[in-house]
Amino acid sequence: MNDPVDNSRRRLLGAAALNVGLAQMALPAAAQAAPAGGAGALGPIRQIEAGVLDVGHADLGPRDAPVAILLHGWPYDVHAFDEVAPRLVAGGYRVIVPYLRGYGSTRFLSAEAPRNGQQGAIAADIIALMDALHIDQAVLAGFDWGARTACIVAAAWPERCRALVSVSGYLIGSQQAGRQPLPPQAEQSWWYQFYFATERGAAGYAANRHDFNRLIWTTASPRWRFDDATYERSAASFDNPDHVAIVLHNYRWRLGLATGEPKFDALERTLAAAPTIAVPTITLEGDANGAPHPEPSSYARKFTGKYAHRTLPGGIGHNLPQEAPAEFARAVLDVTKL
Repeated sequence: MNDPVDNSRRRLLGAAALNVGLAQMALPAAAQAAPAGGAGALGPIRQIEAGVLDVGHADLGPRDAPVAILLHGWPYDVHAFDEVAPRLVAGGYRVIVPYLRGYGSTRFLSAEAPRNGQQGAIAADIIALMDALHIDQAVLAGFDWGARTACIVAAAWPERCRALVSVSGYLIGSQQAGRQPLPPQAEQSWWYQFYFATERGAAGYAANRHDFNRLIWTTASPRWRFDDATYERSAASFDNPDHVAIVLHNYRWRLGLATGEPKFDALERTLAAAPTIAVPTITLEGDANGAPHPEPSSYARKFTGKYAHRTLPGGIGHNLPQEAPAEFARAVLDVTKL
């Protein structure tokens, strides 16, 4: 074939290949060969081909019920919703809880696919999953990367989003915004983003992701006293062979240090304009969130439809659905009634 060379794709593939190599060197052979196991409280993990992925996901509740899709972030996984999903099923929902790209049993269908962690790609994954499951519309709820993804779907595909629950509010970003310097204290809180921008950080995360991510859990939720079993249950998801590549690309893309895929350029231009969200929305925040997060007053105007904000007391940190499952589930059940 005589197609011109796509230099941006070549850079993306090259960086992804390097990071995948680092990830695989750090994995035991058994972890490279086998996907993560069942989800325990969420029931068996199912697989479905959707877009560029074979998506591992839990699927609970009646197939003819209204749908809620619950989205985790980094460095967490589907177990953040172990105590949320059953509450929603009891409340009349079918609940879908997918592993994002680079986590658990989710795999790329092609070895040649870019290991792309940009925000638009992850949001497109959720639309592809909804299409594969023949879900026209759902309540989307998430935290961290999952909240950002849910916000993007609500903004760019509002017809697919019945309502939104977003921890830490409006999280849609852009490379342009990511290049802007922040005050020193805010920059300090993003230390891991700068670590990931270096090759030392890439090698360090590949070699030490288990302890690294446990450190993030403790600093992001300083008053959450999780036990070893709780962490290990989620840590298995980080053995995904694409995990390191996806995490590194996500944070490098935010700073403009890595390119995205051209097919998402139009979407990213839309997102860079910080579009408002008109679907019914409840935003949540914990009173002890140790991760970088905006103040609720800074994003309230981005939600132009029916809207409510709830700040949860009692030392609730960044992993709000796992630390306060009843309150997270209540927000999902309430959001369509605003």
